[in-house]
Amino acid sequence: MKLVRYGEIGAEKPGLIDSNGNVRDLSTVVSEINGDALSESSLTKLNDIEIDSLNVVPGNPRLGLPISGTPKLICIGLNYSDHAKESNMPIPTEPVVFMKAISALNGPSDDVILPDNSVKGDWEVELAVVIGSTAKKVNESEALAHVAGYTICNDVSEREWQLEHGNQWSKGKSFDTFAPVGPWLVTKDEINDPQNLAMWLDLNGKRMQTGNTNTMIFGVEKLISYLSHFVTLQPGDIISTGTPPGVGMGVKPEPVFLKIGDEMRLGIDGLGEQKQNVIAGK
Repeated sequence: MKLVRYGEIGAEKPGLIDSNGNVRDLSTVVSEINGDALSESSLTKLNDIEIDSLNVVPGNPRLGLPISGTPKLICIGLNYSDHAKESNMPIPTEPVVFMKAISALNGPSDDVILPDNSVKGDWEVELAVVIGSTAKKVNESEALAHVAGYTICNDVSEREWQLEHGNQWSKGKSFDTFAPVGPWLVTKDEINDPQNLAMWLDLNGKRMQTGNTNTMIFGVEKLISYLSHFVTLQPGDIISTGTPPGVGMGVKPEPVFLKIGDEMRLGIDGLGEQKQNVIAGK
């Protein structure tokens, strides 16, 4: 299934995408796509619905975050060795973990707001894992049993605030709108192998990032197990798993950073596409 939340900001309704790409209204079945709706029993019930019985949503509705009420947004840094190299940072020997404020969460096609005086805004296409059941001190062999599904996160970053103000990454990662997620949550039964998904990002029509999750240093199973040993993972939590090379900071001979009026488009096989326009802060 491809689960969505559609409608105006703050008034989204639950839905799903049918085989023709239409949004179908799920509000008569579930009140919200949140942690409670991501349990195995709930997803099984949703999967058994006769899709043709659901109303088609007319027009081209805005898609919001595919999950409501996310408790935590946990990110993994430098999880592709060639991205670590382009960032002039050591290749990690264990996962690099940082938190991104949930107030940064943004719809997949909503505008990204550059902070006042931002000079080093950057992009990062990432596979995001959505937790469906509580995970605490789980083994790698058990990890995928706790996954509800997968989606895309653009881990937008302000490199000056990330790297030049005390080296606390969350500061440069947590500005409002800096975590577009979606367009939909694809349940794990539709993804045969999360470690073999092609991914890409274009800036103003120019391909900047091309990668595949098969080059991750630490795969999804490892990350879930690792994280669950020091933080309890809860239904609705999002783990953004790192980015391949091609970020603006790594462009040679001179870095390229986001500016007002830029357009980012990004996608991952089987998980859809995002598009964001970059606008000025208010």
